[in-house]
Amino acid sequence: MAFLNSLNIVESALSVQRLRMDIIAENIAHQGTTNAAAGEDPYRRQLVVVADKKSFSDVLGEFQNGKSYHVRGTYYLSRGPVSETRGTGVAATAITGDGTPFTPIYDPTHPAADEDGYIYQTNVDNTKEQIDLIAAQQAYEANNAALEAVKGMYNKAMSLTGR
Repeated sequence: MAFLNSLNIVESALSVQRLRMDIIAENIAHQGTTNAAAGEDPYRRQLVVVADKKSFSDVLGEFQNGKSYHVRGTYYLSRGPVSETRGTGVAATAITGDGTPFTPIYDPTHPAADEDGYIYQTNVDNTKEQIDLIAAQQAYEANNAALEAVKGMYNKAMSLTGR
């Protein structure tokens, strides 16, 4: 059943959103921290880079390389083997640091202060993290709903075939 390939897509999206939520939780945990010693950087906000496992143009090219057929005045592309569509979905390709500058705080008495008397606070902004968390949570819930729809289609197909 070719529609079961959608389980792979949904699974990859759920995994990526879960990773995003884990990284956001780590960022929030480090909120408000400063550098531990003079000359060291404090915790840098982390971001998850998400990309397609297989681009739409790659998938379309695979379909176009198949044979076309004609039905009632319309040309259709042959899909070819189902295995050509495997590997679609998304993946976390990297976890990178946010380039936003650290917040300098003047405190010459702090042991980690530099020669100018500044310590540096992490670049984690709680508002940004909360917005990113809401977006990741909503994407997770949408993909979970898609998973439930696929499971419903599978169960209906199995009941129709008598299995």
